[in-house]
Amino acid sequence: MPILRFRLWRTPVSLFKTIVAVALATALSTAMAQVPTPPTTQPGPVPVPPAATAEADGMAHPLDARDANTWLDGFMPYALEASGIPGAVVVVVKDGQVLTSRGFGYADRENRTPVDPATTLFRIGSVSKLFTWTAVMQMVEAGKIDLDADINRYLDFTIPPRAGKPVTMRQLMQHVAGFEEQSKGIMTEDPRSPGFETVLKRWVPQRVFDAGTTPAYSNYGATLAGYIVQRVSGQPYDDYLDDHIFKPLGMTHATARQPLPAALSSSMAKGYVFGEDKPRAFEIVGPAPAGSMSASGEDMARFMIAHLQGGTYQGARLLGEAATRQMHDSPLTLLPPLNRMELGFFETNINHREVIGHLGDTVLFHTALHLFLRENVGLYVSFNSGGRDGAAGSLRTAILQRFADRYFPAPEDTARVDPETSAKHAAMLVGHWDNSRVSKSTFLAALNVFVQPKIELDAEHHLVTPFKGVDGTPLKWVETEPFVWRAVGGHERLAAKVVDGKVTRFSIDLVSPFMVFERPAAGQNGAWLVPALLAAAVALLLTVLTWPVTALVRRHYHVPANRSVPARRAYRLSRIAALSIVVALVAWAALVLTLFSHLSYMSDASNGVLRAVQVFGIVAFVGGWLAMLPHLVTVWRGPSRWPARIWSVVLVLSASVVLWFAWTFALLRVSVLY
Repeated sequence: MPILRFRLWRTPVSLFKTIVAVALATALSTAMAQVPTPPTTQPGPVPVPPAATAEADGMAHPLDARDANTWLDGFMPYALEASGIPGAVVVVVKDGQVLTSRGFGYADRENRTPVDPATTLFRIGSVSKLFTWTAVMQMVEAGKIDLDADINRYLDFTIPPRAGKPVTMRQLMQHVAGFEEQSKGIMTEDPRSPGFETVLKRWVPQRVFDAGTTPAYSNYGATLAGYIVQRVSGQPYDDYLDDHIFKPLGMTHATARQPLPAALSSSMAKGYVFGEDKPRAFEIVGPAPAGSMSASGEDMARFMIAHLQGGTYQGARLLGEAATRQMHDSPLTLLPPLNRMELGFFETNINHREVIGHLGDTVLFHTALHLFLRENVGLYVSFNSGGRDGAAGSLRTAILQRFADRYFPAPEDTARVDPETSAKHAAMLVGHWDNSRVSKSTFLAALNVFVQPKIELDAEHHLVTPFKGVDGTPLKWVETEPFVWRAVGGHERLAAKVVDGKVTRFSIDLVSPFMVFERPAAGQNGAWLVPALLAAAVALLLTVLTWPVTALVRRHYHVPANRSVPARRAYRLSRIAALSIVVALVAWAALVLTLFSHLSYMSDASNGVLRAVQVFGIVAFVGGWLAMLPHLVTVWRGPSRWPARIWSVVLVLSASVVLWFAWTFALLRVSVLY
């Protein structure tokens, strides 16, 4: 996410808009980078060395240790230095063996401790889900979990049905259970924070989509799966992973426990925020089965090899061959031909190769794992900082693309849809779109309207999207088949679904397995609502600022107010209402900024402040709108001039827009669950 640059000193209006913009931008970039999945736009740019001539020409290099090490030595040090990332680990496995495992940079920058791929632990974020899903498949193989049964049979609390249909384990694994986003307690630095069982049971997010219809990435769903493993196995989740995954594979430098066991704490890489010299504290992931693991590169190699070798590693069996194949090859096809969800893994296909994997992010660590199934090759990379402008996201994508282009190249797709048809198809996507991974019933729903991707057309009627390539430049798209586009000179694809002659949803390869974009409801469309809300805020703020100025001018020149007593009361009440609405908007923006800037506040610690903002907001938004009406009536009935009459209408409209925004996006409710 590009850094937003602001000037805070120009006007109070700029200050208000800045607060709102910072809060929303920070919320988006942080929320999409937590234990979740990758962002919908590539961070960046990240400087990387130019591709070798052979890569650019589509000539395959031999994938052996010598060539891989030469390539990595030319790629990684420069990329880390240019991106401001202290350290990284890269592991490549092939044919059941570790081809290369390399540490780059520092696990501890201050003490200049190098990264050791055998012993240095990195947080792997949502890549942890692959261990949870593997545990689920072990239970399926043992006959203790039915992938297509109502999960309530395994729980001691109830997940309500939607449209009369329950949630199944298969839907949890493919992120189509329909849950809205849950954010509270996702991450903290407090080791005394509630365990994941508490996070699960204190609030069940609403199911906002019918089961099986809409991919919507869910940490809650993955955590449910981990809890089910715990219940049906009779072992605590951490113990189960120790006994059934880590020990059989010999993963002695891997754990899902938080905080780290004493024996491993000295091996943990420090995590850094770009621009800060001191490392941050160890992150505690609230929905632990969705992202709590720490592991060394070589331990992750063992896990990759086991999955590539039909569920075995050096004689130890992780899964049966049939269960492994089922996990890797049970695709849910919702938006062809884009990448699809398997059972826990998602496709990251590239150069016509069958590739499955997962990405993972905490605030500090950023990870990617990819398995080239037919080539029997695995690629793993992890960084201990997001780097400059979130460069780690782009860098891990660049590594996959350069790796595939170097060792498994493919000719460029030259198919094209004729220009006239392509222009018509592109025009059908123009406008604002909603992300399926959203909160709808909580105050975080208010963020949705500010981050809706907007699609436009350029002068040649080509698609213009907000999605960027690894170099930070906007992607340019060409239509290769009806309603399927490919990025010019890149690997990304974009596809749309058409129903009754209208595009109803679209996505891109990077996120298509677990996230799609759909048209927002008319009343929630940012195309009109964002400008209207900003205009309303400016009008209300100007009203507040001119109120004392007008009073001082009248007093200085001894000009009496030409109003009746009821009119004066209505006038003052309207100004108090404007002030209250502005303060409430600023309070909400400041609260959201604080929550997402310091995730430890996204916990019970902020409950009191949240309730206070909610109650004050309800009074300000509802009461403020009501207070504008008497002023409107008295102005239009009295001797007021046209400017005053017009402004009274502006105030009512401004308060109405804010009230609509607050009502539509769940700001008019008091709840500490989100």
